[in-house]
Parts: sequence; C-alpha cells; structure tokens
Amino acid sequence: MEHQGVAASCYDNEVPAFVEAEIERLYGNIFSSLLEFRIYGWSGANTGTYVERTNGKITTLIVFERRHGRVRVLNQGIRIGEDELNRFAQHLFSMDESIQLISLKAIETDLRHSPFPIQRFNHLEDLALALPTTTQEYLASLGKNTRRNIKRYMDRLTRRFPSFRFEVRERADVDESDIRSLIAFNRLRMAEKKVVANIDEEETKHIVSLAQACGLVGVARIDGRICAGAVSYRAGDNYFLNLLSHDPAYDDYWVGFLCCYLTMCACISHDAREFHFLWGRYEYKYALGAVQRDLDNVTVYRSWLHVMLNAQTAWAAAREGYLRRAKLWIKYDERPLSRQVRKLVETVFALRRALSGMAGMRRSLAQSNPES
Repeated sequence: MEHQGVAASCYDNEVPAFVEAEIERLYGNIFSSLLEFRIYGWSGANTGTYVERTNGKITTLIVFERRHGRVRVLNQGIRIGEDELNRFAQHLFSMDESIQLISLKAIETDLRHSPFPIQRFNHLEDLALALPTTTQEYLASLGKNTRRNIKRYMDRLTRRFPSFRFEVRERADVDESDIRSLIAFNRLRMAEKKVVANIDEEETKHIVSLAQACGLVGVARIDGRICAGAVSYRAGDNYFLNLLSHDPAYDDYWVGFLCCYLTMCACISHDAREFHFLWGRYEYKYALGAVQRDLDNVTVYRSWLHVMLNAQTAWAAAREGYLRRAKLWIKYDERPLSRQVRKLVETVFALRRALSGMAGMRRSLAQSNPES
C-alpha cells in the first residue's frame, strides 16, 4: 500500500531479522527495543511488524501483538505523528476485519484528528535533555546556581571524604552487587517516606540483565564502599536513567545529585545525543537541564460500534486518564483553589501517617507488656 510517497507493508506474525538494528537506528529508545522486550518476557508469539518506507528508506517501524481482535503496540516512548498513526490504523483495519481496536502506550504524538474514534490521555512525562558535544559545554549550559552548587558540594565532599572516587562500568563489567546496593538505598529512602518500594526481586533481575547488556553505571565510593550510583541504559545514541540512589548517611553532601551529573558527563564522553531522566517531575532534573515531553496513551477504535462493544476498555482508559489529570492539577497547579486542595490532601496523608505510627506504638507496647 502506498500513500503520498510512503509505502506501507506489514509482516503478519513475523518480526524480520532487520528490525532489531533498524528500530534502534530509528528511535534510539530503550522502551522501543527488542532487547528490552525480550528481557521483560516477550516471546515473539502473535507479533507482527508494520513498516513504512520513504524513497526506499525505512522511516517507521511498529511492533505489535494481536490477540482476540485487539492490537497492542509494543513500542513505547517514541514519537508517532498524526498522519503516521492514522496510516498505521488504516492499514491494520484494512488488513484484518477482526481487529476492533489498537492501543498504544506512552507515545509522544500530535494526534488530534482521525477517521476513526480515538481516546488520547496523558500517561506520564519523559524529562529529557539534548546533550552538547563536550562536558565543558554542558556545564556552561547550566544555570548559575547549579554550576555553583556542583562546585561547592564537590569541594565539600572531597574535603570531608578524601577517599571519594567515581567510576563508570559498562555492560558486562557492571557488578550486580553494586546495583543491589543502589536498590537497597532506594528502599531505605522509600521507607523514610512511608512508601513501599516498587523494585522487587523480579524487577531487580530485569535491571541487572539490561545493565549488563546495554548499561552504563556510574558509581561513587567512599573508603571503597559504594555511597551512590546511577544506572542508565543505552539505545542508539541515547541514554535512559533507570535508577539513581544514594546512602542516606550522605544526604548533606548532595552525593546523589553529583553522581547523576558525573554519569551524564560520562555519557557525553561516549558521544551521547540525548539523556532521558524519564518520569517524575523532580527539581534536580530541571536543574540539570531536562525538558518535559508528554507521553500519552492512545486507543483507536474501528468504529463507534466497536467503542460500545469495548465499553469496559473505553471506560478504563477514561477513568485512568481523568484521574491522572486530577492528580496533576492538585500537585502542580499554582492557582489558589489547587493550592488549597493540595494542602488538604497533604494534611489528610500526614494524619494517616500519624495514626499509623500511633497504632504501631500501641502494638509494640502490647507485645512488650503481654499481661497488661
């Protein structure tokens, strides 16, 4: 099929051998790589590949799973423009009349109009930075306060701990024990916030596998012991920060922030084009130059009849989308009403933490005085 000079084709139930290298060249995104798909359990079953070529050169590669009349796109984190997405949907709906809907997760898109019914809701954000060619240029590009803080805290850290060392390990040289130490630091910090860490043993193994396959890990040590580190993955010319953590004992020395900065400098030295901090609107990311890119979930339905036939899916997408919109409004909007609601929510959570702490104290007292 050809449309305005773009030739589209589809490999049904097949991911050709050329896809692995081409998808990395096109997108340079770890969340759109066959390596990441495999590590997270992708078997290749029921998987097809949509390809667009312009003047014979591949310009679009979309890998998708098809099950029970539904198509789920595996590519995430990439940009798919309106025309491109509409051509993809048109091609699949024309190819197979049993397909009722197509779902795409966490993509950057300008989709507004489509010949098909669509749902589009913001899912998360990717904080990313286009990197200069040298570390000197990068440092000069940062704000005055950030540059001053990097120098001040680095001087303070090395004066207080002369044994401080920063090292970079890549791929097969990545030490699993270093990653496990960083995850342990992450759990400590989450525990301080009364939050359950979301990195379990299965996810730990995924992180280790990816790091040893395509990772760059920056590790800071004091007296030979790890005190901070940053784990990032390389895809194409881009790096993606997956984990940044430090020993809470060094909170006063900004060791986590410094480790992130030094890791970014290492990425620049490896000719990186972009550094992705990924989701979470943390201040340190903006201080280090990150720019927000919104990533959306999109569902494309064959017709309005198929919206009704898949009402549960449509309702779940709308519920999740509007709930996120409400959370963002409460957390980040600076208008008076938003600030009041945010303060109320913070008060409620603080009260819940206090009550939980009191209940824990009562249980401890009861256990220590069984006869009372």
